[in-house]
Amino acid sequence: MERPPIVPTGGMTTYNMQHGFSEALVRGMRSGFLGDADYHHLTQCETLEDVKMNLQETDYDQFLSEVTVVTPSIIQQKATEKMVTEFQYMRAHSVEPLSSFLDFIAIEYMIENVMLLLKGTLSGRDVNELMEQCHPLGMFKESTMRLCTTFDNSPKGYSDLYQTVLVETPVGKYFSEILAEKSAMLENAGEVRNVLEEVEIEILKNSLMKLYLEDFYYFCEEIGGETA
Repeated sequence: MERPPIVPTGGMTTYNMQHGFSEALVRGMRSGFLGDADYHHLTQCETLEDVKMNLQETDYDQFLSEVTVVTPSIIQQKATEKMVTEFQYMRAHSVEPLSSFLDFIAIEYMIENVMLLLKGTLSGRDVNELMEQCHPLGMFKESTMRLCTTFDNSPKGYSDLYQTVLVETPVGKYFSEILAEKSAMLENAGEVRNVLEEVEIEILKNSLMKLYLEDFYYFCEEIGGETA
């Protein structure tokens, strides 16, 4: 009886070829997490300058190097910027389906930013102040973000906001679903205005988050695996 051919299961030249670099990045970043000893040293600090000095012994040695006056808000800002830089570096070196998974993580912050801009615009706040408060992980094309704050308080302005701005954002499809549920005919500019005016911002935000989480859930289910 002739033996069946042996089918190779893989080799070092092809093993984990799609995600090997990303995995190595994650393992490297994980090794840079602060440990119990690091946190213990931080609890012994009497001033924020002592905190900065203790962090110089860790992977966080550079993120405060250019800061002359250390404050809690600056530490939070710089730590967030460090995280976002590493996240974007990871995203730039990922392939499907990991790249889409990372995009889904960022969408949550995009929704937060869009809702902040809309709410602030309706309250008459300055656009530059609003942009500074946006989370860096949820930033997308700046010109599009600024357009969210320039619509006129009129039926045509609300219509333009939806048709030319919101639908062009990375979260535009979720806005489309909500407006489609609220208005049978979106061609009427007044209907778009009514939806955006009458529906409370927090309710609108919760509806967007619900659609986003459902979309994320179905994406993970489609990928499968132990963590789906």
